[in-house]
Amino acid sequence: MQRRHDLDRVRVFAFCLLVLYHVGMYYVSWGWHVKSPAASTTPEPFMLLTSPWRMSLLFLVSGVATAFMLRGSAAGFVRRRSRQLLLPLLFGMLVIVPPQAYLQVVEQLPGGYSDGALDFYGKYLGAYQGFCGSDGKCLVLPTWNHLWFLPYLWCYTLLAWLLWLLPAPALAALRDGTARLLQGWGALLLPVLLLAAARLLLAARFEQTHALVDDWYNHAQYASVFLIGFMVAFNEGFWLSLQRLRWPALLLAAASYALLVHTWYFAGHDETHPVPEALRQWLRAAWALDQWCAIAALLGFAYRWRDVDSPLLRYLSLAVFPLYILHQTVIVVLAHALKPLHIPATAEAVLLVVATFALCLGAYALIRRVDWLRPLFGLRPVAPAPPVPALVDGRR
Repeated sequence: MQRRHDLDRVRVFAFCLLVLYHVGMYYVSWGWHVKSPAASTTPEPFMLLTSPWRMSLLFLVSGVATAFMLRGSAAGFVRRRSRQLLLPLLFGMLVIVPPQAYLQVVEQLPGGYSDGALDFYGKYLGAYQGFCGSDGKCLVLPTWNHLWFLPYLWCYTLLAWLLWLLPAPALAALRDGTARLLQGWGALLLPVLLLAAARLLLAARFEQTHALVDDWYNHAQYASVFLIGFMVAFNEGFWLSLQRLRWPALLLAAASYALLVHTWYFAGHDETHPVPEALRQWLRAAWALDQWCAIAALLGFAYRWRDVDSPLLRYLSLAVFPLYILHQTVIVVLAHALKPLHIPATAEAVLLVVATFALCLGAYALIRRVDWLRPLFGLRPVAPAPPVPALVDGRR
């Protein structure tokens, strides 16, 4: 099977966007673990460039990767995938994520928190539920924070595995039917309709919690794009359709993004002048249009480089998973540490981005060389070197 180097590039690109987005969360008015004194609404239109589609893109690429993994070797697939996803999740919740929760309590708990990190960690492991804000909402401990992607992906992977267990003719018919629907303009329009239905019917009813068990709108959008990726992984017609329609997709994504930003930030709407409900429904449809068309455009442009490999790409594609696990904790700790220095916000943001990439890549350089660390960050153990034949009569 030929590796899809275009999707490797997309994964690396999506992770870079993830770092930029989470640095941006420090500076916007939306709630986050720590907040800059300079936080405002000014950066939010730029954050919305990727908000509708960033995570959906990762789930779609994961669906394609799941199809390739099952096609390569279905034997022991669930065991291997569970080890790759759930072991880093457990390690992350015990080691990587607690500093985020601790600094959130230090900065946001009314009256502060002065009992120290070790005392907090004991409460964290004990599932203490007494860290509550003035709004009555309490911090749920322990938590997976940004690692919520892993349990969601594990559940969708099990669903794909169950589909793989269908009789071969049934699975082939299902894939062929999906491929026929997702050809030509159908590759753009049908996913948009699916995502628009999910947003119109579920977004207002179910808050996005990332808690797995009650997150029905997120499941509707993310499971849908994951299964699309799984079903069309080997269908060249779908990918060629996205390549042909990459410019229309980009224009549609740009137009829908412009509508969203204009309405929310430049049309005079606020708490006293809210967006009318009828317009809100159209904005939900525009969100779905932006969500899928941005993905389609990106995949369509990237597909032209599906056969182009490089040593740097191979290195970075393996680094993405460990860097994903580490990056948000690095951002939160750095942001908290830099706050007393009162660096201008723009310079501080650039420093946070550069330092996050540098520290995460430095950590990866260590992780990839330490056998016992590799599985904790989703990397396969290093295969043992083949034995060297013994000398016989001076020859090997």
